[in-house]
Amino acid sequence: MDNDPILNAHNKEEFPPAHTAEHLLNQLMHRMFGCERSRNAHIERKKSKMTFALERKPTRQQEKEIEREMNRLIEADMPVSFEFTDRNHLPEGIELDRLPDDASETLRLVRIGDYDVCPCIGKHVRSTAQIGRFEMLGTNWDEALHQFRIRFKVIP
Repeated sequence: MDNDPILNAHNKEEFPPAHTAEHLLNQLMHRMFGCERSRNAHIERKKSKMTFALERKPTRQQEKEIEREMNRLIEADMPVSFEFTDRNHLPEGIELDRLPDDASETLRLVRIGDYDVCPCIGKHVRSTAQIGRFEMLGTNWDEALHQFRIRFKVIP
């Protein structure tokens, strides 16, 4: 991976296990609740948080299911791979609305097994088993904004 071209400037140093978990959680929330990927994520080594726009507050049972399913996905040991493509040859469902205006014509897609694919220039683990264990630390629901925040950590 050290021979990959530098496509765009990147100003942060991710913790690869938590950053890869971010991809999984985005896709899981999309599949469970039909929501879009988080637009408000703060991913760190010690504690991370992601906020999702939902129609209604998830039940406690659904919250427990999120944690169970995240750990099942991690244990599935799916490979994390990268591919380069141009904007005119993107797989179906790939949205570019979150890319910076000056993003290059060539994009790097990050694939987690056949579970998730999205453009990303960050650092990731090689397979989901390297994430470790996903632990949900808590949630908050903002009724006025219909936003659901998940606080979590990964224990490699």
